[in-house]
Amino acid sequence: MTAQTIRQAVNPPTVPAPPFYSQGIAVSGVGRMLFVSGQVGIRPDGTPGEGIEEQAQLAVANLQAVLAEAGMSSDNIVKNTIYLTDASLFEGFAKAAGASLPSPPPATTLLIVKALASPALLVEIEAIAVA
Repeated sequence: MTAQTIRQAVNPPTVPAPPFYSQGIAVSGVGRMLFVSGQVGIRPDGTPGEGIEEQAQLAVANLQAVLAEAGMSSDNIVKNTIYLTDASLFEGFAKAAGASLPSPPPATTLLIVKALASPALLVEIEAIAVA
């Protein structure tokens, strides 16, 4: 982030404390915003990763590649939306992708969906970043 951009977690004491995300992120001094399309767990050759952990790592790597191309990093993310095709995939996703979260963690929404663009896909991550 640029020196003038300030990103502050908003977690009121009257709302349960989330372990992996912030209830809100207040941003001031925003110079640029980047809206990242959903990134899925596919390799550069277009083949999907094996299982949720590899797909989560690939989706995060793809997200980070888009951020880097825009001159940003995970630290610039203020909002994530994560789509999983089954609730049982959450633990594997968190294990594989949890370390990539910035501090404070961004505002996040997790949705369990029936399917993604291809039956082989298990996870998709979209993001909003500011610089």
